[in-house]
Amino acid sequence: MFNAILVDQPGSAAKIVRLGESELPEASVTVDVAWSTINYKDGLALTGKSPILRKFPIVPGIDLAGVVTASSHPAWKPGDRVVMNGAGIGESRWGGLSQRARVDGDWLVRVPEAFDLRQAMAIGTAGYTAMLCVLALERQGVTPVSGEVLVTGASGGVGSVAIAVLAGLGYSVTASTGKLEQGDYLRNLGAGAVIDRHELSQPGKPLQKERWAAVVDSVGSHTLVNACAQTRYRGTVAACGLAQGMDFPATMAPFILRGVTLCGVESVMAPMPLRLEAWARLARDLDPRKLEMMTTGIGLGDAIAAAERILAGQVRGRIVVDVNH
Repeated sequence: MFNAILVDQPGSAAKIVRLGESELPEASVTVDVAWSTINYKDGLALTGKSPILRKFPIVPGIDLAGVVTASSHPAWKPGDRVVMNGAGIGESRWGGLSQRARVDGDWLVRVPEAFDLRQAMAIGTAGYTAMLCVLALERQGVTPVSGEVLVTGASGGVGSVAIAVLAGLGYSVTASTGKLEQGDYLRNLGAGAVIDRHELSQPGKPLQKERWAAVVDSVGSHTLVNACAQTRYRGTVAACGLAQGMDFPATMAPFILRGVTLCGVESVMAPMPLRLEAWARLARDLDPRKLEMMTTGIGLGDAIAAAERILAGQVRGRIVVDVNH
């Protein structure tokens, strides 16, 4: 028997239950989970405030890291350290907020030697998505000499990792946040400047003064529109989130008149070669000391309360969940 968070049906409250291994879904690899996380999407799932969960009953949690205990998949054997992000877990498939999981081996990634299991989850979907954004900028030719890079939603998980990685690569980073009291935290991660998110969150002109060579945006809505309107000629914007909203009330002006590129970054079903590239780059380019700086650990019993806090904007950086405590 093992502990897990379970949601029985749409609208029902998440609760901690005891489950037997026979209750796990059929899949090729069984994992003893060591750590999971609480992301914004997990907050929505655990509180029922958005229809994230698509199958019931279900264990939420879009991330997990642990050790393989059984496998019928040729790529994995007992003792392998693995991480899984997205691919439907915690949404349409049972996820990581459990002491044990059974998952499709095709979507597992080997934990890089540079990281322990806790660090792998401190990165999690948020950090992996942040690296996908950095890769998108690089593929468009953005380099540290291109100019200033804006990171929105800066004190969140994606923003925190993006700042740490970009600063480590030599970029000049400006952090946009609604938590100006976190200015020292953001500067310690590597931000050269911190601005109030209200400078970007209200409706603005279709074209504004050119400022950013590139943008990593996890906010969407008017923030993304204004970021595009302020992006320099032939600059690039990587958009991966919608904390402010799904709307995009923009004009074509930045794209037609300045040649700005807007790259959508999707992490849930990203192909395996891209996943492996992102994790390899995180192992190379993310300073473990900065990763620890942005990470808070909790036990499985605290995960449901943490979901409420993340939706209320009361969380800084990353929350990792020790599912065995």
